[in-house]
Amino acid sequence: MRFSLFAIMMAFALAACSNGSESGAELQMAEESADAYSVEEPPVRDSESANSTAEAGDIPVSVPQIAYSYQYGFRLPASEIAKTQRAHVELCEKRGPEICRVLNMDNSGGEGDYATGMLNIEVAAPQARAFGEQLAKAVDSNGGSQIATSISGEDLSKRIVDTEARLRSRSLLSQRLTELLRTKKGSVAELVEAERAVTQVNEEIDQARGWLKEMRGRVAFSKIVINYQSAAPGSGGFSRPIREAFAGIASTLGSSIGAAITFLAVTLPWILVLCLGIYLRRRFKAPDRTFWGRRIEVAASSDD
Repeated sequence: MRFSLFAIMMAFALAACSNGSESGAELQMAEESADAYSVEEPPVRDSESANSTAEAGDIPVSVPQIAYSYQYGFRLPASEIAKTQRAHVELCEKRGPEICRVLNMDNSGGEGDYATGMLNIEVAAPQARAFGEQLAKAVDSNGGSQIATSISGEDLSKRIVDTEARLRSRSLLSQRLTELLRTKKGSVAELVEAERAVTQVNEEIDQARGWLKEMRGRVAFSKIVINYQSAAPGSGGFSRPIREAFAGIASTLGSSIGAAITFLAVTLPWILVLCLGIYLRRRFKAPDRTFWGRRIEVAASSDD
């Protein structure tokens, strides 16, 4: 009995020590060891065997599991971007969270006639393209136009199939180890080691289920990223330079005042030091000396 439990735990250690990157030979070794000491299953009847053989002759055809992503770019007046975003959000919320979900929204007013925005949503895959057409109609009604479209897909079929196979093998291994703990006897150390093995297998099962749920969610819901951009300002024209000059008066005046304040802040301490030096020089210089230190020559009076 002890040898059987020890053999199973050693086979499981070989299969699970690589944390999700084990080879097929190690997994087969673990399953064969579990098969050698697993409980016997009741024999299959002839009719059931015939049915299984007939069903095995049919080759199942798997549907491709593709996760689609859509990107749309719209150009419209800056004042209409926020309004169009709200219209798109309402269009999504009317369908409910089972069909459409708002993930993220961003809006930048910018300066003048320039503004940008972004909306990130998820839509049920069968309705994603029709929803994109409705987005374009809402933009047209607000005086905008569609300027960019992008559709990309990621095939997750192989990853989903591999994860499902891994989940089935781990579930089977967990059942067999649990059955061995329930039916076989051994030392306390062997039983504790077997329980740890079952716990590790169950953790891998939960991780595989999480991956599978995330990938199926990506297939079921398509991501749609909507970018908004205001119309570019017109070029040329007689009044454009005048408007730009008047618009720049405030910034130019502010820059000039700021430069004057900066210059005064830099030179004021040195001006005070210079004034103090001049005062001290004039206060303590000799009477017969000039400010620059030269001797003052007094002309002698001559008698006629």
